[in-house]
Amino acid sequence: MKVPVIGESVNEVTLSQWLKGNGEYVKLDEPICEFESDKATLEFPAEAAGKLIYVAAEGDDLEIGALVAKIDTSVAAEADAPKETAPPAKAESKEEPKAVEVATPVQETAAPAAASASYATGHASPAAEKIMKENGLTANQISGSGKDGRITKEDAQKAATSTSAPSSAPAAKAETSAPTPVATPTSFRRTTSRKKMSRMRRTIATRLVSAKNNTAMLTTFNEVDLTNIMALRKKYQEQFVEKYGVKLGFMSLFAKACAKTLMEMPDVNAQIDGNEVIHHDYADISIAISTPTGLVVPPVHNVESLKFHEIELKIKELAGKARSGKLTLDEMKGGTFAITNGGIFGSMMSTPILNEPQSAILGMHTIQQRPMAIDGEVKIRPMMYLALSYDHRVIDGSTSVTFLVKVKKLLEDPVTLLMDL
Repeated sequence: MKVPVIGESVNEVTLSQWLKGNGEYVKLDEPICEFESDKATLEFPAEAAGKLIYVAAEGDDLEIGALVAKIDTSVAAEADAPKETAPPAKAESKEEPKAVEVATPVQETAAPAAASASYATGHASPAAEKIMKENGLTANQISGSGKDGRITKEDAQKAATSTSAPSSAPAAKAETSAPTPVATPTSFRRTTSRKKMSRMRRTIATRLVSAKNNTAMLTTFNEVDLTNIMALRKKYQEQFVEKYGVKLGFMSLFAKACAKTLMEMPDVNAQIDGNEVIHHDYADISIAISTPTGLVVPPVHNVESLKFHEIELKIKELAGKARSGKLTLDEMKGGTFAITNGGIFGSMMSTPILNEPQSAILGMHTIQQRPMAIDGEVKIRPMMYLALSYDHRVIDGSTSVTFLVKVKKLLEDPVTLLMDL
């Protein structure tokens, strides 16, 4: 079995994990491993039924067409062999009942361990691995309850809870009875560890460095008063959910405001290709989505033509696929402009990095109640800082500032956005 052709731009993948053990019997089309490409994680199904024989190992970088595994199809007839060995054991138990009564418990406890032992045994899920690192736990200290003995997040949490309680008691005793308390802190020192970067993390790192080195990136800032946006959502949220089955969020409003402005200011929606500048008469807005393996930015196509509920439903769909690792390569392609929302993590202000080959990205941030001077009076308003990073080779400073001011005005007076004024 060889690495299949995944996409035009994908020349290499990483074998992220085996789903079946070495020597294990597999069925036709049953997933045997997962590949991690630059943009997505894909399952690799068995091309025949038989005994699986590993050729590559987890973490290996494999080129398209490289050998991954072999399947011994002659083993297919032996799949039911274990069932035939059961009757002789019963016949022996009739002849020597006393001997079997003593020996059977030992065999029964050993057999399941051997049967359940597979590559997954003792391996932790990403969430469990994080908890283990934070609490200084190893796989040997935890009994996995997941499939084939895999350590789940719940297993790691239970182990962390059980170890934290006992460890506090001896420490208390040591403080009262130990003659040399200076040695106590060193018992909590943890060692460093080394782990290979995932393919997605390596790709992200390469693209970010490329954006910093190959573009004339600059960031301009402004702030937006979200009083009217929040009042709009509060007044119509129930009706919106009842009719469309999805909430009216900030992202669709911001995306729509950006799309409308992009149509008026095509330079912000352009990109450089060699010595030429490509302009687009549509707004495919990439939405930054945080996943356990890294940040992905799938685009929502033709935002300028979509309605608010269509934008919200598409973002919800893409976010669900991204976090479950089911985004396809086609769903990752394209994008003429990007939006990232650091506010969901509490960021007050940042300078987002360009998503090449795009020329601009809008950064949203957390909403804070701040005193503002309104018509000669100080009033408390929900304010958000906006940041627009742009490629100065394509977009002039005056263009970037004008773009951000237009977006600000549309958001502060959403009626003009809804009426396309």
